[in-house]
Amino acid sequence: MALWIGLTYSFPIVSASGVQTVAVRVFIQMLLALGLWLGLERTDLTPSQRRNFWLAVLIPYTLWLAVIWSGAINGLFLPRVSPVPLLPFAIFLPVIIGTPILLSSKRMGQVLDAMPASWLIALQLYRVFGGAFLVGWARNVIPGVFALPAGIGDMITGLLALPVAIALAADTPAARRAAVGWNVFGLFDFAVAVSIGLMIAPGPLQLIVPSIPNATAGVYPNVMIPAFAVPSSILLHALSLRQLRRRNAALSLRPAP
Repeated sequence: MALWIGLTYSFPIVSASGVQTVAVRVFIQMLLALGLWLGLERTDLTPSQRRNFWLAVLIPYTLWLAVIWSGAINGLFLPRVSPVPLLPFAIFLPVIIGTPILLSSKRMGQVLDAMPASWLIALQLYRVFGGAFLVGWARNVIPGVFALPAGIGDMITGLLALPVAIALAADTPAARRAAVGWNVFGLFDFAVAVSIGLMIAPGPLQLIVPSIPNATAGVYPNVMIPAFAVPSSILLHALSLRQLRRRNAALSLRPAP
């Protein structure tokens, strides 16, 4: 992590080129597809049911990524491109639509019951790349009022993902409580970062004018973090919390030895 931050600080062209964004997003997409398929294979669903559900999740997710990615590259989220700021819609609309579906889907519940609870947590190791905000702050292109809480919060969430996932593999009550706490912290980090980000972004929602203008607001590739990574990570937190709740409920119903 320190090596990556040092590299992006010394050679800002690495981040500005979008190569890092492409590599991370493609890798995460592959992990999600593989993890979902392996989870489905642990269920008692028929092969056709597993295939249909896998496609029902991956196709909308991929289309969502493609739409946001295309809009980001074409400057759709730049300040004052539209009379109505589009970035808040990109952040909140998928969460508003996706959360009820994922939390109520019977088929998703079957997958979560079959899948190890550590998977969804370990996946969010990618949150360490939120250190890009700290690099932007160090280079005086992102105001500290946003970069420090957002960058530090993301890095803590990402760095704790693997230890919490490893502890959760033991499936003890203490580990499950730690996993719930990790999810709550990750969601709180987003709540703070999104709130500050919207308040300092140029436009009708701006309430704070930072001493350093946010030079990366709405600019690709950085805008991919709030426009896609944030809502998709919130949905992963929601799924993890649902999985942990179902696991606790199932264990409480087991007869005492």
